[in-house]
Amino acid sequence: MASSTAVPPSAANAPSLKGSGKDVSTRNGMEDSVHSFKAADLVIELSQTHKAKPDLTNLVFGTVFSDHMLTIEWTSNGGWQKPHIKPFGNLSLHPACSAMHYAVQLFEGMKAYRDADNKVRLFRPMLNMNRMAKSAERACLPAFDRAELVECIRRLVQVDLEWVPKSDSASLYMRPTFLGTEPSLGVKKPSRALLYVILSPVGSYFSTGAKPVSLWADSKYIRAWRGGTGDCKMGGNYGASIYAQYEAVDYGCQQVLWLYGDDHQITEVGTMNMFLFWNNENGEEELATPPLDGIILPGITRQSILELTRKWGEFKVCERYLTMADLRCALKEGRVKEMFGSGTACVVSPVGRILYQGENLHIPCQEDFPQLASRLMKELTDIQYGRTQSDWSVLV
Repeated sequence: MASSTAVPPSAANAPSLKGSGKDVSTRNGMEDSVHSFKAADLVIELSQTHKAKPDLTNLVFGTVFSDHMLTIEWTSNGGWQKPHIKPFGNLSLHPACSAMHYAVQLFEGMKAYRDADNKVRLFRPMLNMNRMAKSAERACLPAFDRAELVECIRRLVQVDLEWVPKSDSASLYMRPTFLGTEPSLGVKKPSRALLYVILSPVGSYFSTGAKPVSLWADSKYIRAWRGGTGDCKMGGNYGASIYAQYEAVDYGCQQVLWLYGDDHQITEVGTMNMFLFWNNENGEEELATPPLDGIILPGITRQSILELTRKWGEFKVCERYLTMADLRCALKEGRVKEMFGSGTACVVSPVGRILYQGENLHIPCQEDFPQLASRLMKELTDIQYGRTQSDWSVLV
C-alpha cells in the first residue's frame, strides 16, 4: 500500500543555487524559459515498506538503492507531465523503445553529502544540469528547466534523507537518467521520453585504500572523436569502452588511458578527466589538462580543480593538448611531478604507471597520494562535507 498526495515545496526550504549555475556559461546566459515540469506540481507517493540500510564497509558501488525514485514523463503531444516521487521499482518499457535500440539515452552522476552537523548538501548541482541539458540537446530529447529539476532532486533526497550515509567517507550517489521511449523501430527523434532519478548509497571509491592506478595507453581503441558525443554523458560512450577496459586488465593495468590522433594525444583515463602537474617546455611549473574541444567530457570535478588552482595563483594552470611524446620527454628530463584523474566517484585518483608501446612509464608517486592530489582531495571534500563554507555547496 502507498499513499499519494501533491505536496508543494516550502519556500523556506528552497535551495539557494547561488554559485551553482552562474559560473557555467550556457548558450544564451539566460534563465530557462522552456515549457517544463514544475517542482510545485510534484506528486509524492510514499512507500509503506522500507529497506534495511547497507553496511558501508562492504558496499559495492551502485548495487543498493533507496526506497524512492523520481519519474517525469514527456510526450510530443502533451509535453511534460507532473513529476512523481514514488516507491523504487522496475520500469515498464515498450520492446521497441528507442533508448534500447538506438541509444537515445543519457545520464548524470551527482552526490549528496552529510556534514558533521547532520546537514545534507549537494555539490554544484547546476553544473550537472547544464551538462545534462547539453547532452539532451545532442540526443534530440526535450528541453527542461534545470532549476526545476534540481528542486525535484532535492525533494527526492529529502524523502530518502535517512539514506544519506552518516559518514565523511561515504555519500548518496544520485543518477538522473533520460531515455527516449519512442515505441517504434524508426530511427528518428523520439515522441516520448522518460526522465528519472534513482539514489544509491556509496562508500569510499577505493576498497583497499587510495593507491595510484596503472594505465594502459594504446591507440587501438578510440573513446571519442570530434563531431561525436565524447563531450556528452551518454551511455553508449561507456558501453563501448568496456572491451578495452578488460584488455587493459589483461596487460596488468587497471584503467585505459585514451589516446587520440596520429600524435597520440592524451584525452581521458577510464571514466575520468586527466591532469598533468609538471615543469613544461619553458620551465614553468604548470598544471595542465586537455581542452574541451568536443572529445573531452566537461567534468564537474575537472572544472572545480581548474577554478581552485587558478584562485591559488601558485603555478600556471592551462588547458592544452598533451601527447605521449610530451610525457615521455618530460619523464626522461625529470620534469613530471604528478599525474592524476578526476571525477565524481573518486574525486582525485593518482597515476603511478603507464604501459605504452611495451614500455612501463613510471610517474613520480613517492606517496600513495602525492602533494597536489592530496591537497585537492582535501579542499574539495572539505567543501562537499561542509567543513569549508562555499557557495558550491547547496543545502538540501
